Amino acid sequence: MNADRTDYRLSDGERNMLLFPQEGETTVMEGWTEEEIKDKNLMAPCGLYCGACGVYIATRDNNEKFKEVIGNLYGTKAEDTECYGCMQSEPPKKLYGYCTMCAIRNCVRGKGYYSCHQCDQWPCNMIENFGLATGVRVMKRTIPLWRAKVAELGDDDGSVEWARAELNRYHCPVCKKSLFRGAKRCRTCKEDVAKVLDGTL
Repeated sequence: MNADRTDYRLSDGERNMLLFPQEGETTVMEGWTEEEIKDKNLMAPCGLYCGACGVYIATRDNNEKFKEVIGNLYGTKAEDTECYGCMQSEPPKKLYGYCTMCAIRNCVRGKGYYSCHQCDQWPCNMIENFGLATGVRVMKRTIPLWRAKVAELGDDDGSVEWARAELNRYHCPVCKKSLFRGAKRCRTCKEDVAKVLDGTL
């Protein structure tokens, strides 16, 4: 680390952040552990990365209030608003109800792929006709990025760096606190973030 550089490490239990990494330093972000970033269970094949999903974050943090808020958004009970990532092996520990019925997930698994970025038919009708316009925007942004990372670094490292890039995106531009995909406002500083992230539902 350069001696003339201020070290901006923030700590919150196991989740911390190095805001300005220098060459050779590992970037660890507030809100997620390195283990989570490498977790293939969270690498949703459609590109809606599970690590940034409010359902996953509420489950991971055992945050009942957040489960209730997210459940109200999607029309599910708080106790049913739980998930540890859509690519868990069968039988999954906790898989959100909508994810169990996901045609995109089933298609990818049926083709023997782990992601839509491997498919030469992408974007297909399942992507174009996805139920939420925000989801379509996110998928169309993330799958090309995933392809590029894999082309540059290979399947394993490229997928991890794609996940890292996704999580890096979900931080408040003002206070740098972690967010979830779909956030309208930062929970910490109350900054409106929807326009700089994915828009509204």
